[in-house]
Amino acid sequence: MDTIAEKIRALKEKQGAVILAHNYVAPEVQDLADFVGDSLELSIKARDAKAKTIVFCGVSFMAETAKLLSPDSKVLHPVPGAGCAMADMAKAEDIAAYRKAHPGTVIVAYVNTTAAAKAEVDLCCTSANAEKVIRSIPAGKEILFLPDRNLGQNVMNSTGRKMELWPGFCPVHNGIGPDMISAARKAHPEAVLFVHPECPPETVAAADMALSTGGMLRAVRESEAKEFIVGTEYGIIHRLKKENPDKVFYPLQPLPACGDMKKIRPEDVLRCLECGCGEVTLPADIMRRARLPVDRMLAL
Repeated sequence: MDTIAEKIRALKEKQGAVILAHNYVAPEVQDLADFVGDSLELSIKARDAKAKTIVFCGVSFMAETAKLLSPDSKVLHPVPGAGCAMADMAKAEDIAAYRKAHPGTVIVAYVNTTAAAKAEVDLCCTSANAEKVIRSIPAGKEILFLPDRNLGQNVMNSTGRKMELWPGFCPVHNGIGPDMISAARKAHPEAVLFVHPECPPETVAAADMALSTGGMLRAVRESEAKEFIVGTEYGIIHRLKKENPDKVFYPLQPLPACGDMKKIRPEDVLRCLECGCGEVTLPADIMRRARLPVDRMLAL
């Protein structure tokens, strides 16, 4: 067993572990995984697999969500320092203070939040189901959407539902502007162009489609088009090429890249399986309260 991949496979089998990799992590890490996908999708797959050990190759809030859905499993995050700037923009104490000042408001949190933040909200959503979640809230109820102001504004534009928006954003997607879209279209005029709904509204308006990562993968599979411009973190292009070898994919320029997603390397996965380091632990009260808004979302 000379290679890192062989050592990881042996340890994974011995420990009854499952390896999850987000669509944005490095290609060599994606290739080690049992499942590749978006954050909530992966946590659900791990829950359903009933694995004794879950290795989550993504950013910290994703590993926390996996722990919420699989409380009896050991969840390992190979690089605990791989965080999410947007998730850090919504502090639990600030959300609690907002609720105290606005007791009748329904607080909806994007899953890109910490477990502590989730514990302070009423409902969670993903970028794929955000419209459905917002439409489920009775008319007349005031809504606070957090932490992503861009996703919130895009949902407001599509649903017509007024919401208060938390001033958070994804630095990668917030940096994708209409000028990048225009330049990409000039370079590849025949390509279908899609962006992530975390992008600013003016960027979404300039694209052909705004889709979650799962939506992008599905749209490409179902499309007869042969060329695509990908307006999200470039890590997803590895999976797009693997699943669609007959199609061509162009990333936007300058390249949208998340440094935290790229922190995880195969060596980190091996180390955490060898030593059990990077285990995700959450206080029982946070586990209980944070699970509620996720369960309410899944019930929809």
